[in-house]
Amino acid sequence: MAFNTVDISRRGILKTLAAAGALTTVPGLGQLAFAAPGGAQDANGKILVVLFFRGGMDVLNFIGPSNDAVYIDARPADLRLLDSGDKAGIPLDSDLAHGVDFRLHPEAAALHELYRHGDLAIVHATGLANATRSHFEAQELMERGLADEPKGNGALGTEGGWVARLLRQMGGDGELVAISTAGGVPKLLQGYPEALSIPDLRGGFGLPGGPSTQAVLERLYPAGQATGFNPNVARGGRVALDAALRLNAALPKGPDGKVLPYQPEHGGAFDGDVGRSLETVARLIRMDAGLKVACVDMGGWDTHEGQSGRFKSLVHQLSGSLSTFWNDLSAYHDRITLVTISEFGRRLRANRSGGTDHGHGSLMMVMGGGVAGGRLLGRWPGLQPQDLDERVDLAVTTDYRDVLTTVLKHRMGVGQVDGVFPGFHPGSGDPALFKA
Repeated sequence: MAFNTVDISRRGILKTLAAAGALTTVPGLGQLAFAAPGGAQDANGKILVVLFFRGGMDVLNFIGPSNDAVYIDARPADLRLLDSGDKAGIPLDSDLAHGVDFRLHPEAAALHELYRHGDLAIVHATGLANATRSHFEAQELMERGLADEPKGNGALGTEGGWVARLLRQMGGDGELVAISTAGGVPKLLQGYPEALSIPDLRGGFGLPGGPSTQAVLERLYPAGQATGFNPNVARGGRVALDAALRLNAALPKGPDGKVLPYQPEHGGAFDGDVGRSLETVARLIRMDAGLKVACVDMGGWDTHEGQSGRFKSLVHQLSGSLSTFWNDLSAYHDRITLVTISEFGRRLRANRSGGTDHGHGSLMMVMGGGVAGGRLLGRWPGLQPQDLDERVDLAVTTDYRDVLTTVLKHRMGVGQVDGVFPGFHPGSGDPALFKA
């Protein structure tokens, strides 16, 4: 059985090893340590965090043109950004469109601070050139770095995820080069055998079965060989086991052996599922474990009904957790870039169930060192019927890969993106996304 990636969640280790038919010894077992916090390991290496909003975020409820008459007519007050009153949106200093009062959701005050201080930039009306409104198809295309399913010779090099292709192009080895905080490894990382799934570190990360499992591994593979197995499985299994042991040993524990609660620098809190994921990434970065790419999912954005309360809660969790993440990693600001993406936005006009249906245009946020933040970028298409996609949805004016290309070139040292996004020819992009 061929494996392209490895899942080292508690279930994943056993599943992967069971599929291989046996277990393996980990080279260097018993000598488990990462670089000391603040150490020199890959000190100049850049770190990319890809945060995927699964379900299709309603970006017009997140950042919207509060004074646009069409916008006001299309949505009830609780599904749009208001320009006055006690629930008014937060004004954004922006020249994206003349005379348009763009506002940020009132629950995103912590994000606004990052924007105001120049650490966060936002590109509106981004997305797929493909007009699909299917979650599965849109996510599949975006994770593979495509706009359409290629045919013939165009299909060469398009299997697996664009992050996996990026990592292969960048090179480098190590147990924790690339991780996902989801329960499995997403399509973004498929094709990179060393990619690991690490959903949560709050309870530690020991091997399932503890010392008895370790003893079995040492007996079955005394020479550290995986003879007779698919090399990807063998390599991935060794990486997963070694990483699990080293990571669990490096986590600070109290006298009772339990992992100590994580204390973010400068206060704040990691809230909800996205907070737990970002806390995991922050811990790994501060361990100087060699992390280059982390893929984080945040679900719940498929808001066909009862959107107002759910959306408010999601934005609150996202805003507070991103702020805590950024403030916690002040010593790493020059190395970190976080970019957000969602498979599509949602319909301009609200539905009759107090929600919004699948749309088209979305937005992307870029946070990190070197970002020329405090600006709303892109090209605003307008909301008049003739300006909408299929006369119902926010149009896409910036291909999502243009934003990613700019990030990879400016922050990850990638000179050519042909190998990351096969067949893609970047447009103007937005070079002003980063400081000169």
